[in-house]
Amino acid sequence: MRRDRVAEDIFVFISEAYIQVTSTVVLTSDGAIVVDATPFPAEAREVLAFIKEKTRLPVRYVINTHHHADHVYGTFVFAEAEVIAQDNCRRRLVEHGQSALARAKAETPALAEVTLRLPDMTFQQEMRLTVGGQNMRLFHTPGHTEDGLSVYIEKEKVLVAGDVVMPVPYIVHGNRHELAKTLLKIKKLEPDFIIQGHGNVLLRGEVDETIDASMEYLRLIEERVQKIVRRGDPPSALRNIDIESCGLSRIPLDGMVSKLHLDNLIALYREFSRL
Repeated sequence: MRRDRVAEDIFVFISEAYIQVTSTVVLTSDGAIVVDATPFPAEAREVLAFIKEKTRLPVRYVINTHHHADHVYGTFVFAEAEVIAQDNCRRRLVEHGQSALARAKAETPALAEVTLRLPDMTFQQEMRLTVGGQNMRLFHTPGHTEDGLSVYIEKEKVLVAGDVVMPVPYIVHGNRHELAKTLLKIKKLEPDFIIQGHGNVLLRGEVDETIDASMEYLRLIEERVQKIVRRGDPPSALRNIDIESCGLSRIPLDGMVSKLHLDNLIALYREFSRL
């Protein structure tokens, strides 16, 4: 995994095994906090080994930004930690987590040893967490999924955003209107750094530009897919809407953004075709 230092005691690990998914470590004088655990146990153990190298104190909490497998499957590696999530995350994992994990194990042998950890603590809208002098605000950030949460580390003005901030907004399992509201809320927060759910850390000078581009992207894909549906064009016409024509680069996430973009278009086409 690639490791970046965001602040003196804040580190982000970027997976080399799955779409550059991120895991964030906050070291404090009273233990460590991990925000999101990568899907593969080997990478989660790499994060744990780093923590043990840096401190003899335990991992106090693992915070899951939402229920998707690439953010929660590695949680079991941090056995001594309490797990925090938004209310709907726990509900989703209780209802669908075991069956989804069984399917994932059948398809991906590297997940064979994963056991599903359910959140120990949940909240609806906002929760405050203070550990070793670090004050963190956990708050509900829906849009990518209904159960999204983000973590604002107040002293360093670092926002661990989860998948509501990505190189391309992804709305297949969420709601574009909610995501636009969440992005506006994040912009008003004025963080110095944003740790995205996937990809590189956003620096202060990139934050507003990235959020504005994401909001414009959501507007453009809605407008262009609506035109295709109104004309009665088949789904194959969606391939004419490339990501760069919607203001975003095709380069991030090793080019996977183009696939995520097409998934968004297909989801919108299905939605508008039912109206």
